[in-house]
Amino acid sequence: MNILYGVPGEGLGHATRSKVVIGHLLSQGHDVRVVSSSRAFQVLAANFPGRVYEIRGFHLAYKNLTVSKSRTAAMTLRTAPENLLANFTRYRELLRNFAPDIVISDFESFSYFFAKAHKLPVISIDNMQIISRAELNIAVPTAERGNLGLARRIVRAKLPGSQHYFISTFFPLPVTKEKTTLVPPIIRPEILAARATTGAHVLVYQSATTQKDLVPLLQSLPRQEFRVYGFNKEENHGNVQLRAFSEQGFIEDLASASAVITNGGFSLISEAVYLRKPICAIPIPAQFEQFLNAAEVEKLGYGRHFTALTADSVKAFLYDLGSFGQALAGYEQAGNTTLFTQVDEVLRAAEAGLLPVRR
Repeated sequence: MNILYGVPGEGLGHATRSKVVIGHLLSQGHDVRVVSSSRAFQVLAANFPGRVYEIRGFHLAYKNLTVSKSRTAAMTLRTAPENLLANFTRYRELLRNFAPDIVISDFESFSYFFAKAHKLPVISIDNMQIISRAELNIAVPTAERGNLGLARRIVRAKLPGSQHYFISTFFPLPVTKEKTTLVPPIIRPEILAARATTGAHVLVYQSATTQKDLVPLLQSLPRQEFRVYGFNKEENHGNVQLRAFSEQGFIEDLASASAVITNGGFSLISEAVYLRKPICAIPIPAQFEQFLNAAEVEKLGYGRHFTALTADSVKAFLYDLGSFGQALAGYEQAGNTTLFTQVDEVLRAAEAGLLPVRR
Protein backbone atom coordinates (compact mmCIF):
# COMPACT_ATOMS: atom_id res chain seq x y z
CA MET A 1 0.00 0.00 0.00
CA ASN A 2 0.96 3.65 -0.43
CA ILE A 3 1.04 5.10 3.09
CA LEU A 4 1.30 8.75 4.11
CA TYR A 5 2.71 8.98 7.66
CA GLY A 6 2.36 12.19 9.69
CA VAL A 7 4.76 12.94 12.57
CA PRO A 8 4.68 16.15 14.68
CA GLY A 9 7.89 18.03 15.29
CA GLU A 10 7.20 18.91 18.95
CA GLY A 11 9.58 16.70 20.95
CA LEU A 12 11.56 13.79 19.58
CA GLY A 13 9.46 11.03 21.15
CA HIS A 14 7.08 11.03 18.18
CA ALA A 15 9.95 10.73 15.73
CA THR A 16 11.67 7.98 17.72
CA ARG A 17 8.66 5.70 17.82
CA SER A 18 7.45 6.58 14.31
CA LYS A 19 10.87 5.62 12.97
CA VAL A 20 10.30 2.11 14.35
CA VAL A 21 6.84 1.77 12.77
CA ILE A 22 7.95 3.24 9.43
CA GLY A 23 10.86 0.81 9.29
CA HIS A 24 8.45 -2.09 9.84
CA LEU A 25 6.05 -0.84 7.16
CA LEU A 26 8.88 -0.58 4.63
CA SER A 27 10.04 -4.10 5.53
CA GLN A 28 6.55 -5.33 4.67
CA GLY A 29 6.77 -3.87 1.17
CA HIS A 30 4.66 -0.75 1.69
CA ASP A 31 5.62 2.53 0.02
CA VAL A 32 5.76 5.09 2.82
CA ARG A 33 6.12 8.88 2.58
CA VAL A 34 6.46 10.97 5.71
CA VAL A 35 5.50 14.54 6.55
CA SER A 36 7.04 16.18 9.60
CA SER A 37 8.57 19.38 10.93
CA SER A 38 11.36 20.79 13.06
CA ARG A 39 13.81 18.36 14.72
CA ALA A 40 11.60 15.36 14.00
CA PHE A 41 11.91 16.09 10.29
CA GLN A 42 15.70 16.15 10.56
CA VAL A 43 15.80 12.80 12.40
CA LEU A 44 13.41 11.06 10.01
CA ALA A 45 14.97 12.55 6.85
CA ALA A 46 18.36 11.21 7.93
CA ASN A 47 16.92 7.73 8.41
CA PHE A 48 14.64 7.60 5.36
CA PRO A 49 16.31 9.68 2.59
CA GLY A 50 13.95 10.82 -0.14
CA ARG A 51 10.83 9.77 1.74
CA VAL A 52 10.40 12.66 4.18
CA TYR A 53 8.79 16.03 3.38
CA GLU A 54 9.16 19.05 5.65
CA ILE A 55 6.00 20.89 6.71
CA ARG A 56 5.25 23.61 9.24
CA GLY A 57 4.18 22.25 12.60
CA PHE A 58 2.63 23.31 15.90
CA HIS A 59 4.88 24.17 18.86
CA LEU A 60 4.40 24.74 22.58
CA ALA A 61 5.55 27.93 24.27
CA TYR A 62 7.00 27.82 27.79
CA LYS A 63 7.27 30.30 30.65
CA ASN A 64 9.15 29.43 33.86
CA LEU A 65 9.29 25.68 33.04
CA THR A 66 5.51 25.61 32.48
CA VAL A 67 3.58 25.35 29.22
CA SER A 68 2.12 28.81 28.60
CA LYS A 69 -1.37 28.41 27.15
CA SER A 70 -1.64 32.07 26.18
CA ARG A 71 1.78 32.19 24.50
CA THR A 72 1.11 28.91 22.70
CA ALA A 73 -2.25 30.18 21.42
CA ALA A 74 -0.75 33.49 20.30
CA MET A 75 2.14 31.81 18.51
CA THR A 76 -0.23 29.37 16.79
CA LEU A 77 -2.55 32.15 15.56
CA ARG A 78 0.37 34.29 14.42
CA THR A 79 1.96 31.56 12.32
CA ALA A 80 -1.17 29.73 11.12
CA PRO A 81 -1.71 31.48 7.74
CA GLU A 82 1.93 31.12 6.69
CA ASN A 83 2.04 27.50 7.88
CA LEU A 84 -1.13 26.56 6.01
CA LEU A 85 0.22 28.01 2.77
CA ALA A 86 3.58 26.26 3.17
CA ASN A 87 1.92 22.93 3.94
CA PHE A 88 -0.50 23.22 1.03
CA THR A 89 2.47 23.76 -1.28
CA ARG A 90 4.33 20.80 0.22
CA TYR A 91 1.40 18.43 -0.20
CA ARG A 92 0.97 19.53 -3.81
CA GLU A 93 4.63 18.62 -4.43
CA LEU A 94 4.11 15.27 -2.70
CA LEU A 95 1.12 14.35 -4.84
CA ARG A 96 2.96 14.82 -8.11
CA ASN A 97 4.29 11.26 -7.92
CA PHE A 98 2.57 9.64 -4.95
CA ALA A 99 -1.09 8.71 -4.38
CA PRO A 100 -1.68 7.54 -0.79
CA ASP A 101 -4.10 4.70 -0.08
CA ILE A 102 -4.18 5.35 3.65
CA VAL A 103 -2.85 7.80 6.25
CA ILE A 104 -1.17 6.92 9.54
CA SER A 105 -0.78 9.76 12.02
CA ASP A 106 1.16 10.02 15.27
CA PHE A 107 -0.95 12.88 16.66
CA GLU A 108 -0.16 14.99 13.57
CA SER A 109 -2.97 17.12 12.13
CA PHE A 110 -2.02 18.08 8.59
CA SER A 111 -1.82 14.48 7.36
CA TYR A 112 -5.22 13.90 8.97
CA PHE A 113 -6.75 16.88 7.15
CA PHE A 114 -5.23 15.61 3.93
CA ALA A 115 -6.90 12.23 4.50
CA LYS A 116 -10.27 13.83 5.15
CA ALA A 117 -9.98 16.02 2.06
CA HIS A 118 -9.19 12.99 -0.11
CA LYS A 119 -11.61 10.51 1.57
CA LEU A 120 -8.79 8.27 2.83
CA PRO A 121 -8.89 6.04 5.94
CA VAL A 122 -6.82 7.16 8.92
CA ILE A 123 -5.01 5.05 11.49
CA SER A 124 -3.88 6.77 14.68
CA ILE A 125 -0.77 5.50 16.48
CA ASP A 126 0.22 7.46 19.59
CA ASN A 127 0.03 7.48 23.37
CA MET A 128 -2.04 10.63 23.87
CA GLN A 129 -5.42 9.18 22.89
CA ILE A 130 -5.53 7.24 26.16
CA ILE A 131 -6.69 10.47 27.81
CA SER A 132 -9.97 10.41 25.89
CA ARG A 133 -10.45 6.74 24.92
CA ALA A 134 -9.81 4.96 28.24
CA GLU A 135 -11.07 5.14 31.81
CA LEU A 136 -8.45 6.73 34.04
CA ASN A 137 -7.73 4.92 37.31
CA ILE A 138 -5.87 7.64 39.20
CA ALA A 139 -7.05 10.38 41.53
CA VAL A 140 -6.90 13.73 39.75
CA PRO A 141 -6.20 16.54 42.23
CA THR A 142 -8.11 19.79 41.97
CA ALA A 143 -5.07 21.61 40.59
CA GLU A 144 -4.92 19.18 37.64
CA ARG A 145 -8.61 19.08 36.72
CA GLY A 146 -8.40 22.09 34.47
CA ASN A 147 -5.37 20.60 32.73
CA LEU A 148 -7.24 17.31 32.30
CA GLY A 149 -10.22 19.09 30.76
CA LEU A 150 -7.99 21.00 28.36
CA ALA A 151 -6.02 17.86 27.46
CA ARG A 152 -9.23 15.94 26.72
CA ARG A 153 -10.53 18.71 24.47
CA ILE A 154 -7.25 18.81 22.55
CA VAL A 155 -7.05 15.03 22.20
CA ARG A 156 -10.67 14.71 21.09
CA ALA A 157 -10.07 17.39 18.48
CA LYS A 158 -7.08 15.48 17.12
CA LEU A 159 -7.87 12.82 14.51
CA PRO A 160 -11.62 12.47 15.27
CA GLY A 161 -13.41 9.76 13.32
CA SER A 162 -10.27 7.79 12.49
CA GLN A 163 -10.79 4.23 11.34
CA HIS A 164 -8.67 2.79 14.16
CA TYR A 165 -6.72 4.02 17.17
CA PHE A 166 -3.63 2.22 18.47
CA ILE A 167 -2.60 3.56 21.87
CA SER A 168 0.87 2.69 23.15
CA THR A 169 0.96 2.46 26.94
CA PHE A 170 2.84 0.83 29.82
CA PHE A 171 -0.27 1.02 32.04
CA PRO A 172 -3.33 -0.95 30.89
CA LEU A 173 -6.69 0.81 31.37
CA PRO A 174 -10.27 -0.12 30.43
CA VAL A 175 -11.02 1.11 26.90
CA THR A 176 -14.21 3.19 26.68
CA LYS A 177 -14.52 3.66 22.91
CA GLU A 178 -14.71 1.36 19.92
CA LYS A 179 -12.03 0.97 17.25
CA THR A 180 -9.40 1.30 19.98
CA THR A 181 -6.54 -1.09 20.78
CA LEU A 182 -4.02 -0.71 23.59
CA VAL A 183 -0.53 -1.95 22.72
CA PRO A 184 2.77 -1.96 24.63
CA PRO A 185 5.09 1.04 24.16
CA ILE A 186 7.00 1.25 20.90
CA ILE A 187 10.64 0.47 21.73
CA ARG A 188 13.48 1.42 19.40
CA PRO A 189 15.84 -1.37 18.26
CA GLU A 190 18.80 0.07 20.16
CA ILE A 191 16.91 -0.33 23.44
CA LEU A 192 15.70 -3.81 22.48
CA ALA A 193 19.32 -4.79 21.88
CA ALA A 194 20.66 -3.20 25.07
CA ARG A 195 21.71 -5.46 27.95
CA ALA A 196 20.32 -4.10 31.21
CA THR A 197 22.72 -4.07 34.16
CA THR A 198 22.66 -2.24 37.49
CA GLY A 199 25.49 0.23 37.85
CA ALA A 200 26.25 2.75 40.57
CA HIS A 201 24.95 5.84 38.75
CA VAL A 202 21.52 7.42 38.40
CA LEU A 203 20.66 8.77 34.96
CA VAL A 204 19.07 12.23 35.03
CA TYR A 205 17.30 13.64 32.00
CA GLN A 206 16.53 17.32 32.41
CA SER A 207 14.65 18.69 29.40
CA ALA A 208 13.91 22.08 30.96
CA THR A 209 17.51 23.22 31.24
CA THR A 210 16.59 26.49 32.96
CA GLN A 211 16.54 24.71 36.32
CA LYS A 212 19.66 26.47 37.53
CA ASP A 213 19.93 24.67 40.85
CA LEU A 214 20.07 21.12 39.47
CA VAL A 215 23.82 20.59 39.85
CA PRO A 216 24.11 21.93 43.42
CA LEU A 217 20.94 20.02 44.33
CA LEU A 218 22.49 16.74 43.19
CA GLN A 219 25.85 17.65 44.74
CA SER A 220 24.08 17.75 48.11
CA LEU A 221 23.90 13.95 47.79
CA PRO A 222 27.67 13.29 47.49
CA ARG A 223 27.47 9.52 47.98
CA GLN A 224 25.40 9.07 44.83
CA GLU A 225 26.78 9.42 41.29
CA PHE A 226 24.54 11.24 38.77
CA ARG A 227 24.95 11.36 34.99
CA VAL A 228 22.95 14.28 33.65
CA TYR A 229 21.68 14.76 30.10
CA GLY A 230 19.88 17.85 28.84
CA PHE A 231 22.45 20.62 29.21
CA ASN A 232 24.37 19.24 26.21
CA LYS A 233 27.83 19.87 27.62
CA GLU A 234 30.59 17.81 29.17
CA GLU A 235 31.45 18.91 32.70
CA ASN A 236 32.54 17.11 35.86
CA HIS A 237 31.17 18.41 39.17
CA GLY A 238 32.33 15.73 41.58
CA ASN A 239 29.49 13.24 41.89
CA VAL A 240 27.57 15.01 39.10
CA GLN A 241 28.67 14.49 35.51
CA LEU A 242 27.05 16.56 32.77
CA ARG A 243 26.96 14.65 29.48
CA ALA A 244 26.74 16.09 25.96
CA PHE A 245 24.10 14.44 23.84
CA SER A 246 25.17 11.14 22.34
CA GLU A 247 22.52 8.58 21.44
CA GLN A 248 24.88 5.66 22.02
CA GLY A 249 26.23 7.16 25.25
CA PHE A 250 22.73 7.86 26.52
CA ILE A 251 21.55 4.31 25.77
CA GLU A 252 24.60 2.83 27.52
CA ASP A 253 24.08 5.04 30.58
CA LEU A 254 20.36 4.21 30.65
CA ALA A 255 20.90 0.45 30.31
CA SER A 256 23.48 0.43 33.12
CA ALA A 257 21.79 2.91 35.47
CA SER A 258 20.52 1.97 38.91
CA ALA A 259 17.57 4.34 38.42
CA VAL A 260 16.25 7.20 36.28
CA ILE A 261 15.18 10.74 37.18
CA THR A 262 13.18 12.44 34.45
CA ASN A 263 10.10 14.50 33.69
CA GLY A 264 6.80 12.85 32.73
CA GLY A 265 7.70 12.26 29.08
CA PHE A 266 6.29 8.99 27.77
CA SER A 267 9.23 7.82 25.64
CA LEU A 268 11.96 7.76 28.29
CA ILE A 269 9.62 6.42 30.96
CA SER A 270 8.59 3.61 28.59
CA GLU A 271 12.21 2.73 27.84
CA ALA A 272 13.05 2.78 31.55
CA VAL A 273 10.10 0.48 32.31
CA TYR A 274 11.16 -1.88 29.50
CA LEU A 275 14.69 -2.03 30.95
CA ARG A 276 13.17 -2.32 34.46
CA LYS A 277 14.75 0.84 35.84
CA PRO A 278 13.09 2.55 38.84
CA ILE A 279 11.78 5.99 37.86
CA CYS A 280 11.55 9.29 39.70
CA ALA A 281 9.14 11.39 37.60
CA ILE A 282 8.70 15.15 37.94
CA PRO A 283 6.20 16.14 35.21
CA ILE A 284 6.38 19.53 33.51
CA PRO A 285 3.55 21.63 34.98
CA ALA A 286 0.36 22.14 32.95
CA GLN A 287 0.95 19.03 30.82
CA PHE A 288 -1.65 16.53 32.01
CA GLU A 289 -0.25 13.70 29.89
CA GLN A 290 3.01 13.98 31.82
CA PHE A 291 1.09 14.09 35.10
CA LEU A 292 -0.75 10.91 34.10
CA ASN A 293 2.47 9.06 33.20
CA ALA A 294 4.11 10.06 36.49
CA ALA A 295 1.02 9.13 38.53
CA GLU A 296 0.88 5.71 36.86
CA VAL A 297 4.57 5.11 37.60
CA GLU A 298 3.82 5.57 41.30
CA LYS A 299 0.52 3.64 41.19
CA LEU A 300 2.22 0.62 39.61
CA GLY A 301 5.05 0.74 42.14
CA TYR A 302 7.66 1.49 39.47
CA GLY A 303 8.94 4.62 41.20
CA ARG A 304 7.88 7.96 42.65
CA HIS A 305 5.95 10.96 41.37
CA PHE A 306 6.89 14.39 42.71
CA THR A 307 5.73 17.88 41.76
CA ALA A 308 9.22 19.30 42.29
CA LEU A 309 12.77 17.97 42.27
CA THR A 310 14.36 18.48 45.67
CA ALA A 311 17.14 16.80 47.62
CA ASP A 312 14.56 15.28 49.97
CA SER A 313 12.48 13.87 47.10
CA VAL A 314 15.57 12.29 45.53
CA LYS A 315 16.55 10.78 48.89
CA ALA A 316 13.06 9.35 49.36
CA PHE A 317 13.15 7.85 45.87
CA LEU A 318 16.61 6.30 46.27
CA TYR A 319 15.66 4.81 49.63
CA ASP A 320 12.99 2.58 48.02
CA LEU A 321 14.84 1.37 44.90
CA GLY A 322 14.58 -2.23 46.05
CA SER A 323 10.78 -2.24 46.19
CA PHE A 324 10.54 -0.47 42.82
CA GLY A 325 12.82 -3.08 41.30
CA GLN A 326 10.59 -5.87 42.60
CA ALA A 327 7.51 -4.31 41.00
CA LEU A 328 9.31 -3.77 37.69
CA ALA A 329 10.48 -7.38 37.64
CA GLY A 330 6.89 -8.37 36.84
CA TYR A 331 6.67 -6.20 33.72
CA GLU A 332 6.63 -8.16 30.47
CA GLN A 333 6.76 -6.98 26.86
CA ALA A 334 7.70 -8.92 23.73
CA GLY A 335 9.38 -6.04 21.91
CA ASN A 336 7.11 -4.46 19.29
CA THR A 337 5.52 -7.73 18.15
CA THR A 338 2.02 -6.94 19.41
CA LEU A 339 1.82 -3.58 17.64
CA PHE A 340 3.26 -4.85 14.36
CA THR A 341 0.82 -7.77 14.26
CA GLN A 342 -2.17 -5.54 14.98
CA VAL A 343 -1.16 -2.83 12.49
CA ASP A 344 -0.57 -5.41 9.74
CA GLU A 345 -4.03 -6.81 10.37
CA VAL A 346 -5.71 -3.39 10.07
CA LEU A 347 -3.77 -2.59 6.91
CA ARG A 348 -4.93 -5.86 5.35
CA ALA A 349 -8.50 -4.87 6.22
CA ALA A 350 -7.94 -1.47 4.61
CA GLU A 351 -6.52 -3.08 1.48
CA ALA A 352 -9.64 -5.27 1.29
CA GLY A 353 -11.86 -2.20 1.56
CA LEU A 354 -13.08 -3.09 5.06
CA LEU A 355 -12.26 0.29 6.66
CA PRO A 356 -15.17 2.45 5.50
CA VAL A 357 -14.62 6.19 5.28
CA ARG A 358 -17.49 8.52 6.04
CA ARG A 359 -18.48 10.44 2.95
